[in-house]
Formats: sequence, C-alpha cells, structure tokens
Amino acid sequence: TDKTQTDSHHAQFSKRQRMMAFALAVVGAVLFSNKAILAKLMYREGADALDTITLRMVFAFPLFFALAVWVHFTDHEHANYRLTRSDIVNILVVGFVGYYLSSMLDFTGLQYISTGLERLLLFLTPSLVLIISRVFLHKHIDSKQWWAMGLAYLGIVFVFVHEVKFSGSNVPLGSALVFGSALAYAIYLLITGELVKHLGTMRLVAYAMMISTACCVMQYALMRDWGHLRDLLAAHPVLWWYSVLIAVFSTFAPVLLTMWAVSRLGSPIVSQIGMMGPISMLGLGYVFLGEPITMTQLAGTALVLSGMTLVGRVATPVPLAARAVPERAERAAVRVDPAPDPAVARRAAAAAQAERERAHAENERAIDEEL
Repeated sequence: TDKTQTDSHHAQFSKRQRMMAFALAVVGAVLFSNKAILAKLMYREGADALDTITLRMVFAFPLFFALAVWVHFTDHEHANYRLTRSDIVNILVVGFVGYYLSSMLDFTGLQYISTGLERLLLFLTPSLVLIISRVFLHKHIDSKQWWAMGLAYLGIVFVFVHEVKFSGSNVPLGSALVFGSALAYAIYLLITGELVKHLGTMRLVAYAMMISTACCVMQYALMRDWGHLRDLLAAHPVLWWYSVLIAVFSTFAPVLLTMWAVSRLGSPIVSQIGMMGPISMLGLGYVFLGEPITMTQLAGTALVLSGMTLVGRVATPVPLAARAVPERAERAAVRVDPAPDPAVARRAAAAAQAERERAHAENERAIDEEL
C-alpha cells in the first residue's frame, strides 16, 4: 500500500536522524521566510526592489552554479540524459517565470505591505495550482478543497482589511503584486513536470536560479547605471552583509535543508512544517521591523493556515498514490505466464518501467512543490 511503502522508506532512518530532519525543516522554513525581513531592512538602507533582488541573485549565483556542477557529477540517475532544444527553451521559460518574474513581483510588492501579509499571500500558491488545473486542465477539485480554499481566502481578507486600515492606500497595489508572484510560481510548478522527470529537482532549481540571475543582471543593465549600485554599497556598507545573508541563508540554504528533510520525512510532513514560515513572520516582523501584532492579524493567519492545511490533506493522496504504481506494475509483471510470448514479456516489462518513471516524476514534482 501507499502508506506501507512510504513508512518502509523512512524507517531506514533512525529516530535521531528524523528528529534532526524535522529541526532542519523548521530552520529551512524560517530562513526562507526571513527573506522578507532582510529585504525590508535593505529598503531602509536606501535600496529598492531592483537593487535588492539583483544583489540577492548575484551573491547566490556562485552557490547555485556549484550546486549544478555537484549534481552533474553525483546524480547518476539523470546523468545520461542530454538536453534537447525544447528542454533548453522550457528551462529558460521556467527560470524566467518561476524565479525571476515571481521574485521581482514579490520584492516590489514588499515595498508596500507587511512581511506577514506577504508570506500569507505566497502561502496560497498550492490553491492557485488547483484553480489553474481546474480552469485550464479541467482537473477535478474535491468539494472539501473548495471549502478549505474559501477558508484560506477569508483569512487573507481579514489580514488585508487590517493592513489597509493601518498601512495606507498602497496596500492593494502591494498585495496584487505579491499575489501575482504566487500566481507566477504556481504556473512554474505546473509546467515543470517533464523537466523534473528528465533533470531532477536539484538540477532544475540550480539552472532556473542561474537563469533568473541573468535576467536580473540584464534588467539592471538596461534600467540603471552600475555606478548607482556601487555608490549605494559604498554609502551603506551594511548592504554587503544583508546581501550575503539573503543569498546564503534565505535563498540557497533553505533549498538544501528542504530537500534533505523531504528525503527523510516525506513531503506531507515537511509541507506541514512549512507553516512555521508565516507564523515566524509575525514574531520576526515585530522584533526586527516593529510591525504590530493584532488579534485580527492572528485570526486571519489562523484561517489561512487552517485552510491550506486542509487543502494539503485532501490533495496528499494524489502524489502518494503515484508511489504505489510501480508496485502494481511489478505485481502485474509477476503474474505473467511462466512461459510467455517474448513480445508480450517485453511489452509488460516496458509498461512496468514506464509506470516506474511516471511515479518517480510525480515524487520529484511533489518535492519541487515543497521548495
């Protein structure tokens, strides 16, 4: 069964290893959310969204380049695959949409809204994946998922109204930009299926981040003189430290920590741990930025987290069911007559292999959604 297969995989790790994975998953969720705190601190030093995202990606580029090289030599499962022209085009598209466009909209919107509202809006990404799948791919959505999404969006309305009351007229603009960021990333998740199957999650993430860096550099070169960035760093040396922190600890490290945790705990558990991100933002925003914490904000946050948790619980059996497909294929192959026709045996073996590859692609995609 699905549960037996998953449990047997995670049983190979000791209790201490699983506890360590749990702790690092929490750290990864908090570090990734901390990106918004560091971005806000950089804004206070005179940087804007374009300055901040350019510094972030330039400092992160060497790390993801090294990751791509490391994966190339260690990921034997995908080592023999050769990129086609279509693959290259698709990688360029997902790098542009999933990381450059999504990040640019996110960082621009952060100039107008609190870090707490930003994180809640981004937390809606799984619901957007479901809605897009329903509208354009005609996928079925369970009624429980519709109710759960309604609960989450009601929470967003709570926090949004509270933010408009206390933060001014730019909140709708900032919220629309961050929502656009979540939408862009949802589209990225939907179009990466074949690429994940051929390249693996880590290699695809590394390639996409490097493409995003190239897009940021080109945009900066077209819109500004590089002397502006040099003068900004000279006038505010602390921006060097913020750039290193946001690149290493809020961009690169969470990817590795999440992947490591998923391999030991599984996607469903790590997904639930990811709720620590929005929760931590309330405290971090208060401590580092002086953002207020009110009952309305807490209530809205609780609704969003509850709604998205229910969406995840209903949706979880879909990717998990794919993990049982190889078992069914193997059982079907075992039941072939002891002296089968060679052509029939070859077709059965090919079908079993195809099912294994399809299930592996689903697992890779589930991991990618955690990132």
